[in-house]
Amino acid sequence: MTGRTTAVALDKGFTDALTTLMLTPGVVGGATMEGGSVVFPITGGNVTYYTPGSIQPYVQGIINHQGSGLSLTAGETVVELTNFNIDPGTSKLMGDVTVNGTVAAPQAVIFDLDGSTLQPLQSNPDGTAVLTGTTVKMSADAAGLLNKTFNTDAVKAGLVVGIATITINTQ
Repeated sequence: MTGRTTAVALDKGFTDALTTLMLTPGVVGGATMEGGSVVFPITGGNVTYYTPGSIQPYVQGIINHQGSGLSLTAGETVVELTNFNIDPGTSKLMGDVTVNGTVAAPQAVIFDLDGSTLQPLQSNPDGTAVLTGTTVKMSADAAGLLNKTFNTDAVKAGLVVGIATITINTQ
């Protein structure tokens, strides 16, 4: 893969939960926030898309997002979720978790991915391909870590974070 982005349109339930917990979201490295979405640059990987129904799962490989991520801040406490690696074959997104600059969990499962909502691959004349519709959910590991770090029990596994759109170069 030679770049482009993974964008997650943040779910209102997720942003409302952040507000309730008094957590301020931010971006790390090359990530950006644009119109209700957080966007992470793709830095590498290799993915194969098969005709849906011909093989299960029909999207296989790995998509790397090194040097960017999402931060959650409450007072003096800053949690950074960075260096994402999406594995569509296992429906997991792994990443490094740091708390106030100290590694708390390297390459932990941060988000579970529900590909049952995935739309067919869209090829564009500009040399890109787009996969959209995967539902991004908080993993049990990440929920537990966030609850411990922010001294709460409000973050639940399965909380819908948003809907992902992956745009890659095909040329």
